[in-house]
Amino acid sequence: MRDTVSRREFMTTMGAGMVSAAVSERALTFWQPQPDYRLEIAPLRLELAPKKTVETVAYNGKVPGPVIRWPENKPIRIQVTNHSNVPEIVHWHGLFTEPYMDGAMEEGSPMIAPGETFLYDFVPRPAGFRWYHSHAFAGRNLKRGLYTGQFGCFQLDANSAPGDYDQELFLTLHDWNAYQGGGGDASMDALYEYASINDRMLGFADPVRVREGQRVLVHLLNASATVMHWIALSGHPMQVVAMDGNPVPRPASVSAVRLGPAERVDLVIAMNHPGVWIMGETRKQLRSAGMGIVFEYANQTGAPKWIDPPPTNWDYFQFANVGGGQTEVAEIPMVFESKFTGHGGFDRWTINGKSFPHTDTIPLTQGRRYRLVMTNHSMDAHPIHMHRHTFEVTSLGGKPLAGLLKDVIVIEPGTTNTIDFTADNPGSTLFHCHQQTHMDFGFMTLFAYR
Repeated sequence: MRDTVSRREFMTTMGAGMVSAAVSERALTFWQPQPDYRLEIAPLRLELAPKKTVETVAYNGKVPGPVIRWPENKPIRIQVTNHSNVPEIVHWHGLFTEPYMDGAMEEGSPMIAPGETFLYDFVPRPAGFRWYHSHAFAGRNLKRGLYTGQFGCFQLDANSAPGDYDQELFLTLHDWNAYQGGGGDASMDALYEYASINDRMLGFADPVRVREGQRVLVHLLNASATVMHWIALSGHPMQVVAMDGNPVPRPASVSAVRLGPAERVDLVIAMNHPGVWIMGETRKQLRSAGMGIVFEYANQTGAPKWIDPPPTNWDYFQFANVGGGQTEVAEIPMVFESKFTGHGGFDRWTINGKSFPHTDTIPLTQGRRYRLVMTNHSMDAHPIHMHRHTFEVTSLGGKPLAGLLKDVIVIEPGTTNTIDFTADNPGSTLFHCHQQTHMDFGFMTLFAYR
């Protein structure tokens, strides 16, 4: 581990006459850099509601893990100790780290063995709402990877004036107790018993207490392993001001937001409708499973109420600039398909006809601008994520747009979409669907700088 002082180096520096040969390990810790944050990976029995508990794995004994709040471009050290019984790894989603520190084994980041500790040491950027999570392979084990409680929010602050809001919240969406569903000719998939916002089911958490006239900034993260979520706050329009931590070109007010796995939005909500209201899933069955939280105005009482939002057509266009972006780009075609593997099994996913690890590594030239032309021939929507880079969404279904910067984009079935990025962060770069089942069964590939 770099920046540590070995016993031999310490003795040589201080001189044999000044220090005993039996210098203790405890004394040596004075000379080692101390971490800014510590994460402890360990099993957790999580009570989502009375008589509704799940056996999971989490950071620091809670779900989500601690909010990491840090200045952009200030070096950070995060010590991770694995108290679970399987190797683990932590991915710093949306950050421009070097591959060794990114937390993806496919890029060369090390797994952390049971009982071992690893120090992540990097300069975090860019500013905005990022997050961290396990990047472990789950496969058929629906108690690993993002099926667990291993996730947390990472807010990188720029040197700018605070925003126009009175209260700030970090809310994470998650689905619990995954089991394998499906049957007949249908592909097997993950289904869930419970859902929550942060660590409690709807009706069993302390309410978010607000006052009339306040403006509340909500950082909303979909930390589900596989489920797309629609979220609304009864009777309250929500202004989308950022996506995946990046300010949108055109902030817009919506009645509901849709988030694919790993997507984030920053919402500014004006508290102008006094009462006791539910923020939650627009689909009743998912809200009944627990996906919701109560907003309670000062001096208001009574049972929390739900109001269905008006029909919402969610698309990225309303937050982007009109027209196309840069045209001098090198195009890389990518075709997404699935292969049925037989009854009782998960589909095998392919990029250009091949499944990882047998996909073709895509070469990049540093400094060059690229356009990924992504065609989805499957019947599923895919939340596509590119590590260590931010991309610009440049067309959806053949219609151009510009200025919308993201690190996850949902590709709808039967569509062709393009994203542009500059190859400006050398090293192995993982590209994959953030739906855990799809990723585990072949839906990823690597970019490599020449």
